[in-house]
Amino acid sequence: MTSWPLRSLRSVLVGAAAALAITGLSVVLFLNPIWVGFEQGRSGAATLTGYSPDQLKVVTGEVLGDLVFGPPDFDQAVNGVPVFDLRERAHMVDVRGVFAGFGILVAIGTAIVVAAGLAARGAAWFRSAVGRGALVLAGTIVVAGVVAAVAFDQAFEVFHQLFFPGGSYNFDPTSERLVQLFPIPYWEETSLVLGVVILVFSGLVARWGLRRRPAP
Repeated sequence: MTSWPLRSLRSVLVGAAAALAITGLSVVLFLNPIWVGFEQGRSGAATLTGYSPDQLKVVTGEVLGDLVFGPPDFDQAVNGVPVFDLRERAHMVDVRGVFAGFGILVAIGTAIVVAAGLAARGAAWFRSAVGRGALVLAGTIVVAGVVAAVAFDQAFEVFHQLFFPGGSYNFDPTSERLVQLFPIPYWEETSLVLGVVILVFSGLVARWGLRRRPAP
């Protein structure tokens, strides 16, 4: 018989792992050229960079490839001219490091959920833990959404302060391609849609985990 503290710890661990898995799945959906190209079109990346649509598509695809699959060289060029300067490339290497760390956490969380699910064999405690984890994640996203709605620039700055060295992420939008390829409107809309996707997934998982089931 598992003691109460261990049962509680087990449930918290599975709930946190489920939240990580949901977040990771949601983020992965946006790491593709279709979404990125769509949002670049809406945020005017072609006008800001001066690249043709084909050049923009090729450069963005290569950047995504370096970010997701590596190696993280970020040495793209257009007509022989480097897209990024050394500081921009260094920041993208840092971004790749953050993504890799997040990916490891998501993989661990997903493994915990799968292992616990197989061991629990549909037990009520497992469904409840996953459902509560999803519910907490949804609440967190709602709070983050409210903060972003009233102070997106400040929230964006705090995020960078937490994960990147000071001064390594401030770029000139009039001359540096990184913030021209991915301008602030790109991040505003992507963050909004990502939040909605996480809420939808969290709602579905919470409904599955927390709904009452008829007694056998």
